Amino acid sequence: MTSLRGKTAIVGLGTAGMGEAPGFSALDLMAQASLAAIEDAGLKLADIDSVFTAMSQHALASMNVVEYLGIKPKFFDSTNVGGSSFEMHLLQATLALEAGLCDTALICYGSNQRTASGKLVSAAEPNWHEVAYQPRHPITAYALAASRHMHEFGTTREMLADVAVSARAWANMNPDAFARGPLTREDVLNSRMISDPLSKLDCCLVTDGAAACILTRADRARDLKQKPVYFLGGAGANWHRSIVAMPDLTVTAASDSGPRAFDMAGVTHSDIDLAMLYDAFTINTILFLEDLGFCPKGEGGRFVQDGRIAPGGGLAVNTNGGGLSCVHPGMYGMFLIAEAVTQIRGDAGERQVADCDVALLHGNGGTLSSQVTSLLGSGNTI
Repeated sequence: MTSLRGKTAIVGLGTAGMGEAPGFSALDLMAQASLAAIEDAGLKLADIDSVFTAMSQHALASMNVVEYLGIKPKFFDSTNVGGSSFEMHLLQATLALEAGLCDTALICYGSNQRTASGKLVSAAEPNWHEVAYQPRHPITAYALAASRHMHEFGTTREMLADVAVSARAWANMNPDAFARGPLTREDVLNSRMISDPLSKLDCCLVTDGAAACILTRADRARDLKQKPVYFLGGAGANWHRSIVAMPDLTVTAASDSGPRAFDMAGVTHSDIDLAMLYDAFTINTILFLEDLGFCPKGEGGRFVQDGRIAPGGGLAVNTNGGGLSCVHPGMYGMFLIAEAVTQIRGDAGERQVADCDVALLHGNGGTLSSQVTSLLGSGNTI
């Protein structure tokens, strides 16, 4: 395997419109986050010579971004594999930088989904076999996975609820989190059923929000304003698009992307200080903990009990509050990057993970379809 370990680093980070941003378009928010990231890096807009983006509200994302920002990049990419796109962009930008195709990469996303529509945009599935059953995607697809996991492994709704409760506990320490306040297991269990067995509080938020980061080669990163956060490794895997084509509803392609990302990064599970997992629904966290090797298959529900992934637990997971309690503007993968960089820099305030040197980011797209794993590290790892 080609090793890209430590070849590039994130040197700038910006966010905008977290939660609700009335009066701003998706591109407005994207631009605000991008300009904030460029300023954070101590660079100028003219320094950006490559753009990597995907947007839920704009099909030709990179074209819209470069026009809005008024830049003329020499490399650009609009790969859209759903919410995992931005973990894939970390890998693609690293490849482009290492090949000398560009020098300074902007990775960005923005959405005004909450104030524009106020509801989760349905992820249409291409398989006609589903039409007769009138699925409510994407929620129905994830409910199928949750039901199967419960059937095979004895996972309970209480275990799913514990994922949401842990996420809220982290969110309560994050001033940027949209949903804050007390949340109990009973609150989750008693919330309105959306798609059995997933209740309203098993489902992600619908918010506005934007995030962006700046990536450059490691030799240049050391001379810039911020402490570099290094790209250690990454890998993607995609086994299906429609949920009816998923080989096994309890096993995601994270079981493939994860080991390859670990291998490139040269780290083991004991090295991981933070796990940022795409938690569009509570079942996601359980599936990804299993498939990424933090616990055996079928044990994810038991793994998350007793505050194991909450503040003070054995494994710090989704320390910003995740898509369940922090922010989820249609595609969430860019916010995994934002929190990991914040933690590795040591800028997370009350929720700061002690000695956070290695962060795992796992993005998910479609209906458990595209899976991309990335690992970031501090200067101590290089």
